[in-house]
This record gives sequence, structure tokens and C-alpha cells, in this order.
Amino acid sequence: MAELTRRNFLRLGAGGLTLPTWLALQGSGLARSRPGSAGFGKAKSCIVLFAWGGMSHLDTFDPKPDAPSDIRGEFRPIRTKVGGLELSEHLPRLAREARRLAVVRSVHHGAAGHRPAAYWNLTGHAPPFALENWRASRKDWPCLGSQVARAFGPKVPSPFPGTVSLPYPLADAGRANGLDGGFLGIGVDPILCRPPEGLPYVGKSEEAGTIEIEMSPEVPRSRLQSRRALLSGLEGASPAGLTGDETAPMTEWRGRALDLMADARAAETFDLSREPRQVREAYGNHICGQSVLQARKLTEAGVPLVTVFCAAGDLNGSVGSHFDTHADNFNRLKRDMLPPLDQASSALLADLSDRGRLDDTLVVWLTEFGRTPKITNGGRDHYPSCYSVAFAGGGIAGGQVYGKSSPLGAEPVENPCGPEDLQATIFHALGIDPTFSVVDNDGRPLQACDGKPLPLF
Repeated sequence: MAELTRRNFLRLGAGGLTLPTWLALQGSGLARSRPGSAGFGKAKSCIVLFAWGGMSHLDTFDPKPDAPSDIRGEFRPIRTKVGGLELSEHLPRLAREARRLAVVRSVHHGAAGHRPAAYWNLTGHAPPFALENWRASRKDWPCLGSQVARAFGPKVPSPFPGTVSLPYPLADAGRANGLDGGFLGIGVDPILCRPPEGLPYVGKSEEAGTIEIEMSPEVPRSRLQSRRALLSGLEGASPAGLTGDETAPMTEWRGRALDLMADARAAETFDLSREPRQVREAYGNHICGQSVLQARKLTEAGVPLVTVFCAAGDLNGSVGSHFDTHADNFNRLKRDMLPPLDQASSALLADLSDRGRLDDTLVVWLTEFGRTPKITNGGRDHYPSCYSVAFAGGGIAGGQVYGKSSPLGAEPVENPCGPEDLQATIFHALGIDPTFSVVDNDGRPLQACDGKPLPLF
């Protein structure tokens, strides 16, 4: 396995904005409240594993072996040690971790387009359009990570950001919505970490403006000062979208950005080569695995929420490493998509457990929607009427199934829930009162979450 260095892992960028631009407006967040209820606030951090493209529930978390062949498909279920919980045969490692999983089989919403559906799941709020794409803007709801960053505020240890996303921005006929701080502003935008070069990857991803900085603790002060000057030149005097008042602290924050690179703890966090070889190999020598390992290191360092997009960034006409399997569904899942996800996420659970961190780290498997029960031309189409997600750690009671879909996986028949309830569950685990308020661009206070935590704790 090739060595992974600081230089070839850390690439930072989002929407053409460099790291100090994201950091510059980090303001004080809202204190977390602590209602007395089971599991509230047990998690100190959260890792979201997002299956971009729409992961088929019938071929992963909710197999239907007794359904007709044109619905059950080619895969067979694996029985686990948890009664009533079967997983796809192509998730064998996760099946062995079933006692740690809470699988939710009754999620649904009304958005059939990728970007609107992803927005709903990534922000916890309904999109303005269910089928149409719209240009991402600062009027959008902030992503979950930005909301959590605002709620945690100064509790995030310096010099780390409040939230991180990796390895690629999502795109489908344009950059996806719900990936940044939205109306909360640039200051709580996730930092985007790019993966090392040379790892297996099929497809394409939008290339935003990036900057690569070697984080070596041996860099002399004179060289660090030169890099400060270089960074200043790359940014320019007035980064796009910032007012004069907002650009005033940029000099200070440029320095803090380089302090992040030079800080010994940050250097170790972003340096995967410091991890034992057997640990890196356990996660998998692929983009998904190494990104999930990086997420573990970031949450261990104190970043409250890290999102890993477990697929190629651009859906690219349904060609590439993503879950939009309109055609050749079964080959693509068993060959390209499920093995890396299965390896990386099961390794994460085992690694967190070995480190004594599973109880205070919430792991969430999300996607934008499911796939149609009916197989057409070897594939499954978009299906928001029913899909599955899963939780583990962070106070979640493992070894359970919540909700139930119909015999054909067409609709929830027990305990239906929506993306807003998934958001509330994450907030609950992290000790964030779902009723806390945020302020939009017009100065209006808005309740951050409209859902109710699922009774998984």
C-alpha cells in the first residue's frame, strides 16, 4: 500500500474559497441545552456516511427475499445475530456488526430529484422544489455540519474548524445544494478535504478552487512567513461575496489558517501515514476507506461533525462510482459501491470500539432516497417514498430495527419518519436542543429543526 503523506492528502477548498475565508467568520455558537432524556448529549461528535446517488434499500438494509424476482433482485440476505435484521449479502462485514446497528426502514419524503432530495437529507429541511434543481445560494438552509458547528461554537478546539466534508463536493447538473453554511454564512462552511492522488476512483468530480499546503512541523519561521504572503496573494484583497466589514479580520484569519497547517496536533490529524499500516489497510486502500479514516481522526481531534460522501462527486450520466443505478444495478453495487462502503464503515465501528470512542461518536448512514422496488432494464429508479438509513454509537441502542416497509418495500407501514426526524436524532445524540433558533438573511429567527428524535436510544 502506498504511503499517504500530509502533502498528498490535505487539499482544501470549497466553491473557490480558500481556508481562511471559511475560518474568518467563525462566530460564537449557541450553547447546547441538555434536556433530561435518554441518550441526550452522549455523543461528542458525529460521522455521516452519505451514499450519493440514492442507495437501494432493497439491496442493502431492507432485503425482500420473499418478493417476486423482479422486485427482490439478484442479492440474497444475510441473517444476523439480531432478530428481524437481515442485510444484503454484499454487506457481510456490516452484518457482523449488527449488534451495534439501529436500522431505520421507514424513511420517506416527497422529492424525487437528486439535488432536492439530498438537500432535504443534508439540511433536515424540505427543498423549495421537489423535482427541479436550483442554483445553490446563501438563502439555502445550512448543512447539518454547519448547524452543528454553530450550536457548538467556541467548544470546537482551536485551530480546528466546526465541520469538515470529504472527499468531493456533490454535483448533478451543477453543484448540489445543502453542502455549505447557507444563510449562516461562510464562517461555518465545511472545510473540504481532498483525498490522496492515485487511489481507485471512477467518474468525475467538480474541481473547486483548491490550495495545497504541506503541513510539516519542521518548517522554519521564515518559510512559514513566506507562505503567509503567498496565501494572501492567492486570496486577493477582497474574497468574493464578503463585505468590507467581513474582510477586516482576514489578515488575522490568514495567519490562523497557516497556524492550522503548522500546528503539531493538526499536522498529526491530517497525516494518515501516522496511522499503523494495518489500520489504513483495514479501512481500505480506496477513496472511501481513507476518507472515512480521516473522518475518524478529525472527530477524535474535536471536529463535531464530519461528512464523508461515499461516492464520486458528479453523477456523470449514471457512469461512475455512485449509487444512481438506473442501469446495471446489481453489478455496479456488488463490484463498485458496496464493498468499499462495507469495508470502510465496518472498520470504523471496530476502530472506534477498540479506541473506546464508539459510545461518544455517532455514526450515521444516509442517502437521498431509495430505489424503486420494480426492476426495469436491470436497474432501479429514484424512489423517495421509502428508504433505509442506519445509526450506530453515540448513545444509540444497537441491535434494533425501527420502522417497517411494506412486503415489496414500497412504503412505510410502521413508524414512518422523514429527514427532519433524522436531523432531530442527530441533534439529540449531540446534546443540541432541536428547538434552538438560527437567524436567516432577513434577520428572522428560525427553528433549526422541525422533527422529533427517533426512539433509538
